[in-house]
Amino acid sequence: MISHYSDLIKAAEIEHEPQRLLFVFCRAELPDDASAEETAAFESGEGGALTPVICVDKTPQEVPEFSLLAEESRSTGQAWDVVFVAAMSGREGTPPSSDEARQPMTMMVESIRLGHISNYLPLDKSGNAVSLG
Repeated sequence: MISHYSDLIKAAEIEHEPQRLLFVFCRAELPDDASAEETAAFESGEGGALTPVICVDKTPQEVPEFSLLAEESRSTGQAWDVVFVAAMSGREGTPPSSDEARQPMTMMVESIRLGHISNYLPLDKSGNAVSLG
């Protein structure tokens, strides 16, 4: 079971084929049509809508530690609350390229916008797996 980013990297490294990781950083926001109850929950740190603000693909070797990924995200100037991660397997010993990741990344962003997040690993700002829902 993956409970931290380091577990994800270890799992990716033992896969038969090389991996490319897809990251979608999201900010929790209060929807415009939120009720008073939803507003109160959001203000206490719960609920809200997840809005994708940054997406990037990397090999596990490019970001072996969560601190590297977090630092790169900070350099964009975009605040975020949770990052969703998915993995793509390569073929015949070659990891997928960034070009090959473009369409799956687009689909991932759209899924998250629609609230379909069960296929992705959510991590907090410290790289810990979190439960959403």
